[in-house]
Amino acid sequence: MSVDWEDLKTILYVVREGRLTRAAAALGINYTTVARRIARAEARLNMRLFERLKDGYHPTAIAKLVAEHVSRMEMEEHGLMRALSRKDDTLSGPLVITAPQLLIQTHIVHVIDVFCTAYPEVELEVNAANDLLDLTRRQADLAIRISNNPGDDLKGLRLTTQHTASFASPALARQINDTPGDPIDWIIYTNAAGLPRKIDKRYPRSRIKARFDDMVSMIGAAQAGLGVVRMPVFLGRATAGLEQVPLLPPQPYADIWVVAHRDVWPSARVRAFRDCLVSYFRQHRACFTA
Repeated sequence: MSVDWEDLKTILYVVREGRLTRAAAALGINYTTVARRIARAEARLNMRLFERLKDGYHPTAIAKLVAEHVSRMEMEEHGLMRALSRKDDTLSGPLVITAPQLLIQTHIVHVIDVFCTAYPEVELEVNAANDLLDLTRRQADLAIRISNNPGDDLKGLRLTTQHTASFASPALARQINDTPGDPIDWIIYTNAAGLPRKIDKRYPRSRIKARFDDMVSMIGAAQAGLGVVRMPVFLGRATAGLEQVPLLPPQPYADIWVVAHRDVWPSARVRAFRDCLVSYFRQHRACFTA
């Protein structure tokens, strides 16, 4: 009795993700391929792995047992590939990086331009993810993270400290300057407790105009003049249609780091991209701090 490794991984991902569609997305294949692999594995094993119910595939005890073992096998596979990456001194082939979307848009694109010009044989893939990808499972080779704790089990280098400040449209900025006693509208995150700290003491007529769950939407609201937004200075200064307003002093914000798994950190492609990052942030540190 033998089962193809890709079929075994598919069983693991269906158990792990809970749905065929999510397993397919995680594996980078389509829904029908996932179903076909499951059926093939069941035929090879002559065992029922999933109950086909109206709300999806439900793993049997056998599937959970298979997933438990395959998970350990997958970690060994990742460990082997990371170990091979450590020995890879070639400046060609694939390199996957991940970073927050807005940081890519405003700054990392310039690093990418320099890197791709210097190393044209590297096949660079950029994942604009605000969620943290798992570097142990090789979802990316290198990550740029905004965090005070970028990953205890990773190798990292702080690229820069940074600050936040208040930004508004030019018209609203003039209004705040010309009529400081008027109410000040704020745009804040959905999960924020309330107005920025100490603003009520400085500007007691401050009020929340609207809450948003996404910084891109908040930027759009600020550009339209709906209110003031507190954001990292690198973002506010790089965004057309916004001006910094001195409602509160700039405040420290989470640092920007470059991180990778310890096994992958010394590899040539990771090292080359990291060097480009370090050089860029050293030259542009003033963009991130007040």
